[in-house]
Amino acid sequence: MKELHDRLAETLREGRIDGLHAAVAVRGGETLLEYYGVGEDFVWNTSLGVVEFGPRTLHDVRSVTKSVTALLYGIALGDGLVPDTGAPLLRQFPEYPDLAADSARAGLTVEHALTMSLGLEWREELPYDNPTNAEIAMELAPDRYRYVLSRPVVEPPGTRWTYCGGATALLGRLIADGTGQPLAEYGRTALFAPLGIHDLEWTTGADGVASAASGLRLTPRDLARIGEVVLAGGAWDGRRIVPAGWLDTMFRPRLPTGWGGEYGYHWYLETIAGHRVVSGIGNGGQRLIVLPDLDLAVAITAGNYDDPDQWRTPVTLLERVVLPALG
Repeated sequence: MKELHDRLAETLREGRIDGLHAAVAVRGGETLLEYYGVGEDFVWNTSLGVVEFGPRTLHDVRSVTKSVTALLYGIALGDGLVPDTGAPLLRQFPEYPDLAADSARAGLTVEHALTMSLGLEWREELPYDNPTNAEIAMELAPDRYRYVLSRPVVEPPGTRWTYCGGATALLGRLIADGTGQPLAEYGRTALFAPLGIHDLEWTTGADGVASAASGLRLTPRDLARIGEVVLAGGAWDGRRIVPAGWLDTMFRPRLPTGWGGEYGYHWYLETIAGHRVVSGIGNGGQRLIVLPDLDLAVAITAGNYDDPDQWRTPVTLLERVVLPALG
């Protein structure tokens, strides 16, 4: 759509979407917008230098990975391979009997991991190059799962949403245990390959375990395709990929976030310009935005890592470029 591209060009000239690396908007199977820019990029904290982005350039999606992990949990749950959401969490980690014996942790369930309401101390608001950031500390710990589950108890589980990559790491472990496959391998067989997504990477920690919280690298086109399967109710090319009931469950508001939206099962829920929006959000301005009433999926990658105002680029792109052009 020419109007979309004109709006994008104008907004770029105005400097309102600085740091934008790429954007793909798809509606009803039709690509409405596809943009690629130039900028410095990183794999986690390792600089790739200045990159000229294109349709086949992989990009960190950072914590959008969390939302994909939740999709994978639902697929595995539909096949009876992982515990139900109400299952006691510590029962799934029998190697930690001392933690299971702690009455303050006895009420933890899988759902508390899915809603990031574990009630455990977790500080992830620090920059991700800071070893005291809880996710980085988890990656540096000799046992990531014990690190998460042994954090000090600060409130009863289910009380409050607290952003926690450790919760996602626990889900990744449950998927790997239940399916008998490493998380990245299960992701390929259960989700990516059925969607025709073959060119991807899943960054691992020092222990060789794929980061369920922030490790995925995808092309923007393929990120948008994940949004398309969500819009299609979990079906793709005549095949059921994600149980439709899981999508309904995953997108049900559970807890308020600290910034005004709500949280489901590892997806953010809000209203923008009168439209219901479900999103996966990652550090730097990474977004997978799904607007069901418009049958619209928007994938955005950007380089504004650790910037407090990183949210402005994807939100501005949606509000000033995409939505006005759709009427």
